Amino acid sequence: MLAERSSLPVHGRTFSVAWTGRGMPRRAVDRTVNWGRETPWGPAPVMGIPHELFEEKLEAMKVTKGLRNDTELNVKDLEDLVAEYKDVYVVTKGEQFPSDPKRQLHLAILAVFDSWDSTRAKKYRSINRITGLKGTAVNVQCMVFGNMDSTSGTGVLFTRNPSTGEKKLYGEFLVNAQGEDVVSGIRTPQELDAMKECMPEPYAELVENCKILERHYKEMMDIEFTVQENRLWMLQCRTGKRTGKGAVKIAVDMVNEGQIDHRSAIKMVEPRHLDQLLHPQFENPSSYKDKVIAAGLPASPGAAVGQIVFTAADAETWDSEGKSVVLVRTETSAEDVGGMHAAAGILTARGGMTSHAAVVARGWGKCCVAGCSSIHVNDAEKVVVVGDKVLCEGDWLSLNGSTGEVILGKLPLSPPALSSDLGTFMSWVDEIKQLKVMVNADTPADALAGRKNGAEGIGLCRTEHMFFSSDERIKAMRRMIMADTAQQRQEALGLLLPYQKTDFEGIFRAMDGLPVTIRLLDPPLHEFLPEGNIEDVVHMLSCHTNSTHEEILARVEKLSEVNPMLGFRGCRLGISYPELTAMQARAIFEAAIAVNDQGFQVFPEIMVPLVGTPQELGQQVSVIRQVADKVFTNAETTIRYKIGSMIEVPRAALIADEIAELAEFFSFGTNDLTQMTFGYSRDDIGKFLPIYMSQGILQHDPFEVLDQKGVGELVKIATERGRSSRPDLEVGICGEHGGEPSSVAFCAKAGLDYVSCSPFRVPIARLAAAQAAL
Repeated sequence: MLAERSSLPVHGRTFSVAWTGRGMPRRAVDRTVNWGRETPWGPAPVMGIPHELFEEKLEAMKVTKGLRNDTELNVKDLEDLVAEYKDVYVVTKGEQFPSDPKRQLHLAILAVFDSWDSTRAKKYRSINRITGLKGTAVNVQCMVFGNMDSTSGTGVLFTRNPSTGEKKLYGEFLVNAQGEDVVSGIRTPQELDAMKECMPEPYAELVENCKILERHYKEMMDIEFTVQENRLWMLQCRTGKRTGKGAVKIAVDMVNEGQIDHRSAIKMVEPRHLDQLLHPQFENPSSYKDKVIAAGLPASPGAAVGQIVFTAADAETWDSEGKSVVLVRTETSAEDVGGMHAAAGILTARGGMTSHAAVVARGWGKCCVAGCSSIHVNDAEKVVVVGDKVLCEGDWLSLNGSTGEVILGKLPLSPPALSSDLGTFMSWVDEIKQLKVMVNADTPADALAGRKNGAEGIGLCRTEHMFFSSDERIKAMRRMIMADTAQQRQEALGLLLPYQKTDFEGIFRAMDGLPVTIRLLDPPLHEFLPEGNIEDVVHMLSCHTNSTHEEILARVEKLSEVNPMLGFRGCRLGISYPELTAMQARAIFEAAIAVNDQGFQVFPEIMVPLVGTPQELGQQVSVIRQVADKVFTNAETTIRYKIGSMIEVPRAALIADEIAELAEFFSFGTNDLTQMTFGYSRDDIGKFLPIYMSQGILQHDPFEVLDQKGVGELVKIATERGRSSRPDLEVGICGEHGGEPSSVAFCAKAGLDYVSCSPFRVPIARLAAAQAAL
């Protein structure tokens, strides 16, 4: 008997060739190339024959024999099954199954190499942003067997609970089985504790080995093992995947146990783990108990609400249309990874806590309920039967990945509660990080959320968002837009002033003692106009502004632009309508003084957007300072403030030394800077981005991950040149990249002072900043 199992970790994944040369035991053909349990795109059939063809033969034989489990087949049954498997091979390939062991091994090795370029492998690498690798490797080694008899078995375990982080062995075990039986979902495994009863000596040795491995690697380990005739064999181990909750608890516990220090703990938790902790939960779990229609295994925690789909392709399509979906499958396979990534949650009828669906979902922080045996999935008719209920594609379903409950209907979600372990962990993060993390916030509620998550100030307050919060405000804004004279504009701005002042007061109070960076009005004016056909627009504007239809048509025509994002916006608005800048500056300073008088510490920083020349900035600085002097004189008091510039036009980055003579700080608007550097429209990039990504023209969406070679080089140039004119120049970024870990690491390396991001990405940015410092 010649048999082998290869085990080679590459980027934390194990590739193996499971080859056998005596007859063809069950699953020897369809599972010939086994990519290991933690590699979501495997297993891959050596000869390209779908494993379902072999599965059908096995299931048919069990039905004929009246058997439930594979292990109940006797020797004669297996011999007959081997013959049927060989027939499948002949029918599919048009030739006999190769009997030469060297030929079999050669084909198995080639299959591993070839599967690197399979569609599913490419999809997985794309989702996980694995780039720059040339291929994989194959290692061949002797194999042991857990399916010899009742004194044999196999199992998979984690040295700690990967979902909760609890310090207790967590895994599954099957008597008289091979590893593929545990992880594929074909058989329902037992909890690991069952091994203690039937194989006490191997179990005791396994427990001791787990302690040794965890002490050696100083990590929570993922282990595969086999017992062959009462002898324990440790097959392989690797760092275990874990949820966000598990990652934080494991890191904190291992510090408390004295196994690692704070720096090592910070390295153990990935930014995406914190992202998982911020996922929503059900608002009131006790309220839906009468709506629970099934229960499975709590494979990956959190809550998910979506419409039922039955295929990965449909999940990706519906997700692209903005729909939230729950992917329902009998069991998932490597071909499903795209749909699993697109879905809000995953529900499977078969599989255990270490099945494909469970492992992949946990790695992505995706809610998953696995092994829900009470549901019956009919892919052909696109229905799932649960008891006496028949659910169709598009029906709403809710999943509780922490309890395994499947709930009928669409339940409300609420933000998650953060554990005390997270607070401890983040205190270590703040000890290490050097880059400040600010928050993008436009309302007092956003400001408070950011502060609660550890933000050290507001790096971007977009004033235009304030104008959309009520009908009165948008009507006043439209009056200003449609005004033909400065006096008319001034009257409309007089209506907007108290609104702006009130908003700024709330934000200043929320950020007591921390800086607040306020961007002056930036978007094109057409964004404030109503949508619809021209007749409806004219009628609505007529009601809001008391202008005639003719006047409105003429004004709309004058405001129309071929490319609004490169048109009449930003500082161009403030220069053309200085009364607009003056109104906003007055609202900021009056609010600051009012809140300061109430005992709060206020540090306003006014940011001028879309600057491309020092003259543009100079004009706006002059207006702002004139307003400040007037407000301070009237109030008989003064406050400290700064005026700075957004750097989002490439020319501004190149002449940053001139702009810094007027600006006390720079904030890179990386969304627009990316748009103008690449010449890509943010609104239209989706038309060609998938093609660019699939062909390797782009490795990432540049609006999601900062382009370090192009846009990043402009950031470094502007920072260096700006500080050559003003050594104490404060520099940061406030685009969406401020919460993306690799972009945060770049900013730290480039010497920036801060990043700013949305409230719920603040912890992620803090961790990324600490890891960059390490």
